[in-house]
This record gives sequence, structure tokens and C-alpha cells, in this order.
Amino acid sequence: MSRHVAIVTDSTAYLPTPAMERHGITSVPLTVVLGDQALEEGTEISARSLAAALQKRRPVTTSRPSPETFAAAYRACAESGATGIVSLHLSAELSGTYDAAVLAAKDAPVPVRVVDTGMVAMALGFCALAAAETAGTGGSLDEAVAAAEKCAAGTSAYFYVDTLDFLRRGGRIGAAQALFGSALAVKPLLQLEGGRIEPLERVRTASRAIARLEEIAVERAGTSPVDIAVHHLAAPERAAALAERLHDRVGGLAALHVSEIGAVIGAHTGPGLLGVVVSSR
Repeated sequence: MSRHVAIVTDSTAYLPTPAMERHGITSVPLTVVLGDQALEEGTEISARSLAAALQKRRPVTTSRPSPETFAAAYRACAESGATGIVSLHLSAELSGTYDAAVLAAKDAPVPVRVVDTGMVAMALGFCALAAAETAGTGGSLDEAVAAAEKCAAGTSAYFYVDTLDFLRRGGRIGAAQALFGSALAVKPLLQLEGGRIEPLERVRTASRAIARLEEIAVERAGTSPVDIAVHHLAAPERAAALAERLHDRVGGLAALHVSEIGAVIGAHTGPGLLGVVVSSR
């Protein structure tokens, strides 16, 4: 058994499987409740199945992992030789996942540092990768936490959604903010700010909104080295085209990931989502 600092995150990081396997990152799944079925994200329900359910207006909710699920993950890490664990999770403003991890950490067999990254999707994923890379080179528990926190401070996330109705229904954005995207059929652009989803701009048409999303990402990236992720839900062609344009326009691009978001975040955004995460190196 090798002694090491282990990295745990949750399924909303949407990390590519090869990256998780390469760095030995453990992902704890959140749950999607579809009708009377409770399904684990990533194994029991796909983003495509979720999008189809939303389009049929079937009731969909989500729930955090239990403290017992986290406890089992921490025990498994300890049994594999971990001397400490960094547990990195989506914003506590959006989910009770962080609280569940904190409860489980109290009785873990090795020290566990639970971090509310204030992020979600690959904004969270980049933080997990930063911590894993530090741990993989022999970094301590504190050093892995510091790497994740530095990454979070240098990461921005922007989103286009066809409608704010799903965010409003799930309580992730207030009714007053939902009006931001309803008047005159404008298309809303959102950002992750202070761990919350906040309105950024209103644009008249979908095509103009996506063009503006691209401009915002390019401006945020500047010329310094950055990693970028493009997310979508049931919009693969839009995502591929946006990623290609960003590849051509961002001079300091170090890595570019394109992926469909999972069912948990998709349940709150609805089909048609496009997201761009920009993370400074």
C-alpha cells in the first residue's frame, strides 16, 4: 500500500474518466429523483435520459449524498494507504453535499480536509485536478488544499440557458431573478459568483447570446495560460462549434475539454445549456 494524500470530489465535477483514473480521484455520486426513482448520477441515469425527461416535463429533483456514503469513500481511501484526504465539493450555496462531507469527516480514520470550492462542473473539476497533481508529486494535505483554493480563486464559469424556469423551480435562482430572463423573450447569460448562480447579461436572441458567451470567455482568458471547459446539455453541435472557435481565439490555451454535463446540474438548467469554464494556470 502506497502512502499518499487522496482526493475525493463529487459527481458534479464532471471530470473526464481518464483524468480521474490517472490521478486516482474518487467521485461520490449525487442522486437524481425522477418520478419515484432515485438514481445515482453517472451510473444509473445519463444526461440524455435526464434531458428527455425534462422535455416531457416529468418531475425531477436532486439530492446530496448521505454522510454514510462519504464515510464509506473515506474508509476506502484509508484502506488503500491514504494518510490524509482532501474532499472537494460543489458550492455549499447550491447543495448540501459539503455539509454531508463535513459530518462524515468527523469520524474518518485519517484526517480529512473538506473544502467548499464555491464551484460546480469543471470549475470544480479543475480544482480537483490541481489538488491531485500536487498530491501526486508528494504534496502534503495543506499543500493540496492550497492548490485547490488557488485554482478556485482563478476560475470563472459562465452559462447560457434557454430559460431560467428550471433554475427557478429548483430554487437555485430567485423568482425576481428569473424575471431577468423572461421579459421580451430575452436570452439570459449567467455567471458563478460567490458560489451562487447570478444574472450577468441579457441578450435578445440565442445566437447573439452564444456569441456574447464566446466574447466573455475570450476576454476572461486574455493571453495568459488557461484551461477551458465547454459544457452542454443536449446541444453537442453548439458546444463543438463554440469549442472550435475558442481553440482558434485563445492564445494561451493549455487544455480544452468538451463534455455534456451530468443529470444533477442538468436538472436545474434544462436542455440547451452551454457553459464555459476558464481556469488560470
